[in-house]
Amino acid sequence: MRGGPILCVDDDPLNLALLRQTLQESYDVVFATSGEGALRAVTRHAPSLILLDVQMPDLNGYEVCRRLKNNPVTSDIPVLFVTNMADVGDEEAGFEAGGVDYLTKPVSPPIVRARIANHLSLVRVNMLENSYRDAVFMLGKAGHYNDEDTGVHIWRMAAYSRALAGLMGWSEERCDLIEMAAPMHDTGKVGIPDAILKKPGPLTPEEWEVMKTHSTIGHDILAGSDAPVFKLAAEIALNHHERWDGRGYPNGLAGTAIPESARIVAVADVFDALSMRRPYKAPWPLAQVVATLRHDAGAHLEARLVDAFLDGLPRILAIKTEWDAREHAAAGPAWHVPSPPAATAPA
Repeated sequence: MRGGPILCVDDDPLNLALLRQTLQESYDVVFATSGEGALRAVTRHAPSLILLDVQMPDLNGYEVCRRLKNNPVTSDIPVLFVTNMADVGDEEAGFEAGGVDYLTKPVSPPIVRARIANHLSLVRVNMLENSYRDAVFMLGKAGHYNDEDTGVHIWRMAAYSRALAGLMGWSEERCDLIEMAAPMHDTGKVGIPDAILKKPGPLTPEEWEVMKTHSTIGHDILAGSDAPVFKLAAEIALNHHERWDGRGYPNGLAGTAIPESARIVAVADVFDALSMRRPYKAPWPLAQVVATLRHDAGAHLEARLVDAFLDGLPRILAIKTEWDAREHAAAGPAWHVPSPPAATAPA
């Protein structure tokens, strides 16, 4: 959460005195008596939240709020309007300007404290989610740090995974989780020696055994968190190279013994691996990719998931078009994308 004080803005000293009395036992509080003064106080104090009057002699509260929301440095500061303008139109104007709440005077101290606590709690949740996303981005990138040819592969594959999970009836919350978790499936490659990871030729049987440990290494790294996104990522990392027919690794699981999350990511990963350009191959034609998925159904991949994926192919191709455009425009990874594929013989 932001560590700054609460900024109270009002041109009436009596209102500011009431807010001071209401808040000073629980929060650091700073004050401004005008719109321009509010903007200066924001720059000086970096407040965690602003209680903002609407009717002031220079800039009104709506204009102050709009300026704050148009500035990337201050746009995430919650603004609560505190005013005697109680018409529905006034309240709508406050929300349109970017306010998160609208309190009418005379205010009730317990309600003010409750609203502030609620909005600061939401700030903490948003910051925690942003921290998770940062960690996901870094761990996903780490798993492919030595593979300069995948481009936006892991983010595109994550989007495919999300789409397939939705087709299988997963809730929105679970779809969000798999989209965030899928890019971390190869995190364990950070523990594989460069001599093996970057070897230009085929791996020896001994080297291949080392390479296969990336699934357990990734699991061990990601299982260190109790956060749902990392628990799901650990599950996927451990199992994304298991095969429906039981001939995968590391544990030779078969069928529904393989977590559905890993089965979903496996389908998305294979599709993307076959349909993307690499230095050693051109993208496969769509008909050939589809034929390979159908061939692998029931062996490498679960047939039920392959059928659902192909039934949803228009949506999948729309995702592909979107991410191909981002890649060609040299746009960096964003969110709403899935994880990477590894053709019929994934590494």
